[in-house]
Amino acid sequence: MIFFPAMGTSTTKVYIVYYSLYKHVEMMAREVQKGANSVEGVEASLWQVPETLSNAIMEKMKAPSKADDVPVIKVEQLLDADGFLFGFPSRFGVMAAQFKAFFDATGELWASQALAGKPAGIFWSTGFHGGGQELTALTGITQLAHHGMLFVPLGYTFGSGMFEMNEVKGGSPYGAGTYASDGSREPTDLELGQAFHQGKYVAQITKKLKS
Repeated sequence: MIFFPAMGTSTTKVYIVYYSLYKHVEMMAREVQKGANSVEGVEASLWQVPETLSNAIMEKMKAPSKADDVPVIKVEQLLDADGFLFGFPSRFGVMAAQFKAFFDATGELWASQALAGKPAGIFWSTGFHGGGQELTALTGITQLAHHGMLFVPLGYTFGSGMFEMNEVKGGSPYGAGTYASDGSREPTDLELGQAFHQGKYVAQITKKLKS
């Protein structure tokens, strides 16, 4: 007897693609992945973009080693995903050059509009309040627009957590965010909670669009 898979039961693949120099974005990415994987029928996986700095420069910057359990993604692998969450730190108010370089390498996908219609969210890390919490996100949206991708903002779906005034919290209606300060600060429980929510939220929308 031959068995055929039931219609509508295929796995929805969400790729969390990030760049992280000092682990802040990586910590957020892992929470985003947990949130996405909490949605039934969704398979969320972590990917790093290639590093562009030399090992010598990385040592001078005292950057920790990259996560050895997260593979480096190739541009063509983006085709395999149904939806995305892109994460990166801010550099002078805009996305880090490493992530921009990765987007710059997607020219062939842009030419064929191979990613058009796929949903994507954005999350990030900045040093301080004036470090680009919203501008950094906006520089990511331009990349999505040229690819014809569907930007999925967080809005105010995180509820009361969006209006927290008694503690420092990154993020905005554009997506989840954290503050690194001088590098010693790590994402708080509230920031990680927002990252989890964003992963779940984008995964739910990706699943609906696929079906």
